[in-house]
Amino acid sequence: MERTNLRKIAVLDKHTIDKIAAGEVVERPSSVVKELVENSIDAGATAVTVEIADGGKKLIRITDNGGGIEASQVPTAFLSHATSKIEKPDDLNSIHTLGFRGEALAAISSVSRLDIFSRERGALSGAKLHLEGGVPETVEDAGCPEGTSVIVRDLFYNTPARLKFMKRDSAEATAIAGLVGHLALSHPEVSFKLIKDGTQTLLTPGDGALRSAIYASLGREFTLSLLEVKGADGDMGVTGFGTSPIASRGTRGMQTFFVNGRLVKSQLLTAALEEAYSNRMMKGKFPGCVLLVELPRDMVDVNVHPAKTIVKFVGEKRVFDLVYHAVMAALDKREEDERPQPKPASQVQNPRGDFFANMTSQQYRESQRAAEK
Repeated sequence: MERTNLRKIAVLDKHTIDKIAAGEVVERPSSVVKELVENSIDAGATAVTVEIADGGKKLIRITDNGGGIEASQVPTAFLSHATSKIEKPDDLNSIHTLGFRGEALAAISSVSRLDIFSRERGALSGAKLHLEGGVPETVEDAGCPEGTSVIVRDLFYNTPARLKFMKRDSAEATAIAGLVGHLALSHPEVSFKLIKDGTQTLLTPGDGALRSAIYASLGREFTLSLLEVKGADGDMGVTGFGTSPIASRGTRGMQTFFVNGRLVKSQLLTAALEEAYSNRMMKGKFPGCVLLVELPRDMVDVNVHPAKTIVKFVGEKRVFDLVYHAVMAALDKREEDERPQPKPASQVQNPRGDFFANMTSQQYRESQRAAEK
């Protein structure tokens, strides 16, 4: 069969490349929030405010008090693969930041109308830049607080096909709320605020206590059911909380795992958790948890997926055993603490002194006759 319409190989233009990258990195409004908030955390922010309107389709505003961006480097930040987080190939083996590809800002700006205000710590003034569909205007001086504020409007306005696949505003807002809650759990030292359509729906204290972040993000009932988990194996460690077996749930929706501060999906970690709970809960029920796993950087490959939510481990059995034994120890300690302990014989009080008395048959008959008189 003769093939027709064959085209010559050509290098794609920058705008098309950015839109392809946007398809990989920016799947929905929550993807935008994830990338921008992670940039804020990497910039050393201790307070991050996320504001959305219409599920993030109309407006996403991320404001932080981080280190800010030098005015001359603001346009560079929106170039594809421009990043301050890695410099050479070897750095990929020891990534210690949440973002590193240098694709996010370029991808987001290519499918939205974006404004950025940023001021370095100690600088007298800040800088402002507007981008329309990825095309930047001139950088201007701006009076703004220290840190960075990124405003994304009309997401996917120039890619209407993508808008067709967006869910209802309420569903997109729920996804963003879940994401911000998870980020708050992984970074309890950062105070997170979420404002949805003008109403504040989340505020974490940023006091560094994981339990405080769990209480603010997941609620009182879930927090009261938690058991502390802590374990270590050489240079690996796991901390966090797991639910009591009697607080098991019908789904895995309350299982949250972080590896080196990054929210991940891992069948290995899920299997380790649930194996520790086996024979302690009803069939068809699942434990909840918030577990923070810390591993050497070269034991984790985060460059597996563009969204960086899927990771690979070097030495999977060690990681499995670390989580399994730490959770098992927490469950065993709970059972030991709740097991009733018998009182010493010296503390036992017998309200009837003769109840356990030993009698011969003759003594019993005599006692009965005496009682009848």
